[in-house]
Amino acid sequence: MKTLILIDVQNDFMPGGALAVPEGDEIVALINELQSEFDLVIATQDWHPAGHASFASSHEAGKEFAVIKLDGLDQVLWPDHCVQNTEGAMFHPDLKTSRIEAIFRKGTDPKIDSYSGFYDNAHLKSTGLAGYLREKGASELYFAGLAADYCVYFSIKDALNEGFDCWLIEDATRALNQEEFEKARIDILRKGGKVIRSADLEF
Repeated sequence: MKTLILIDVQNDFMPGGALAVPEGDEIVALINELQSEFDLVIATQDWHPAGHASFASSHEAGKEFAVIKLDGLDQVLWPDHCVQNTEGAMFHPDLKTSRIEAIFRKGTDPKIDSYSGFYDNAHLKSTGLAGYLREKGASELYFAGLAADYCVYFSIKDALNEGFDCWLIEDATRALNQEEFEKARIDILRKGGKVIRSADLEF
């Protein structure tokens, strides 16, 4: 079963949002077109409580985009973003959601971040996404969404570790930092994932 996983297509990651990904809004129309080609469509949402530990504002003298140690893990200090039940946490208004069968929310633990749609950053708690996909019989996962160098990349890494076949649809994602995305892209390929463009999809 071919499954499309949409990572964090949310307002705060769009131009003008709290943690804007350059040109992030440009992928929405393509994602809408792609959905009808897949057997199953799943989405994730960053869903942080207010005062989340990953927010720079939660740390005295914390500077946005600085890297600190948080319980032994490297943690980028982000602007406040995707706070639960705020407009910034909602999906982009143009995203078609009728074919999205399930939404998996992440980053809900106030003490630890969760880039991946599968686990928190310490791999202490699962979101249940891997089990859900197995129950559905999904084995081939195609990833789109934001941001390519963080949440998309970490989701693909976890999916590969869980034994799924993974494809990154490169033109259906955008990165916060293009250099970091190039490193992530190489790592995905090294780990056995594949990188394709939407025009090369075969169904």
